[in-house]
Order: sequence, then structure tokens, then C-alpha cells
Amino acid sequence: MKILLIAATAFEIAPLLDFLRSEGWEREPLHFQKEALSIEVLITGVGLPLAAFALGHRLTTRQYNLLLQAGVAGAIDRQLQLGEVVEVVSDCFADLGVEEADGTFTEVTTMGLIDGDSFPFKYGRLWNSPIDGEAFLPRVHGISVNKVHGTEESIAAMKASFPFAQVESMEGASFFYASLQYARPALQIRSISNYVEKRQRDNWKLKEAITNLNQVLQEMLLSFSEQ
Repeated sequence: MKILLIAATAFEIAPLLDFLRSEGWEREPLHFQKEALSIEVLITGVGLPLAAFALGHRLTTRQYNLLLQAGVAGAIDRQLQLGEVVEVVSDCFADLGVEEADGTFTEVTTMGLIDGDSFPFKYGRLWNSPIDGEAFLPRVHGISVNKVHGTEESIAAMKASFPFAQVESMEGASFFYASLQYARPALQIRSISNYVEKRQRDNWKLKEAITNLNQVLQEMLLSFSEQ
């Protein structure tokens, strides 16, 4: 099995990389192997454009059995707990569009510049096909933005435009767009580092989120190695 593990920053998956190295899996930089399981790591950089370029460049030249994106996210849904690890099953480009004269936002699919019901979109969103088997993590719906929300006014407007949104990230939609275009099985796994609220970094639980995320990733990859 050949897996491409994708993260915006090495920091988010550093504990996993340390574990794989300590177990002697690293064959060359950012390439790990245990028997029939091969894991290549792609650090894309932060944001939708960087993720799109890195994924397009890599997937044009190499084949994988599974694309696995991992990182932290902000929770819009207050039912989610800080540090909780979730699987994102739909995503969209939530700030691609125009700001109207009255300050409201119109999505590019609503404008008709992109057909929101033509592949790979459906209802203006990018939907991931579930991997066979029961869900092993809570499944949530996400939005992706180039600028994370940090004021009460912008958060209220976002919730009105995307009432389905439970988490917010800066790369997820590019990941789903690429995986759907290249027809590759995919998983987007994220851990909740903060709530989407008026920006207060002191309230974040980044360390706990990264610890929990990497524990899930470690267990997942070990399970693959045993198959």
C-alpha cells in the first residue's frame, strides 16, 4: 500500500515523524517504509494556493493508493471539543466570490462562474467518498478559507452563508478538489485546536490537538502496516 501523507506544516505531524524515525521506517527524507507499506510525506505550505500547487505537482507524476491529509482546524460547531479528532467529509472554497456593495458575500458558484453541480462539485461543495468500513472518527463538514475568521461580524456572516459548516481550515478544499480530480481515495483528518471566535490565542489548545492528531495517525498507520 502506498500512502501520501499531506500536511500544511511539518509542525502538525512532527510527533508522528519522530515516531516513524525512531522505529527505523525512514528510507530517505520524508519517505517511510515498513514491508509493503510505503508512506511519502508532502509538506505543502499553509493556504489553499500552496496546497493546490503542491498536490497538483505531486499527483501528476506519482500514483498512490490513499491520500491522507492531516492537520488542525478551528471548530465552528461548539458541540465539538477542543482536542477532538474528526474526519472532514465535505469542504468548499468559502471565500471565493465577491463582496457586494452592502457588505454581503456571494459565492462564485452562486454567481454562476463555477457550476456548483458539475464535477467535482455537488451543491457547491466537494464531497469525499467514504473509505469502505464504518466511520472510525466523528464525521464533520468543513469550509476552507484564505483568511481565518476572527471577528464577531465576519463569523456571523460566515455562519449565515454556510450553515452546514462545523470546522474551518486553510487547505481542505484544495485537497478534496485534487483527490476528486485525480480519482484517488482520500481521508482528511483534523484535530480541533480552537473555536472559531473573536481571535483569542490564549484559548487555543494547540498542543493537545497535535498530540491527539498524531496519536490517531500513528494508530492508523500501524493498522495499515499489519494488513
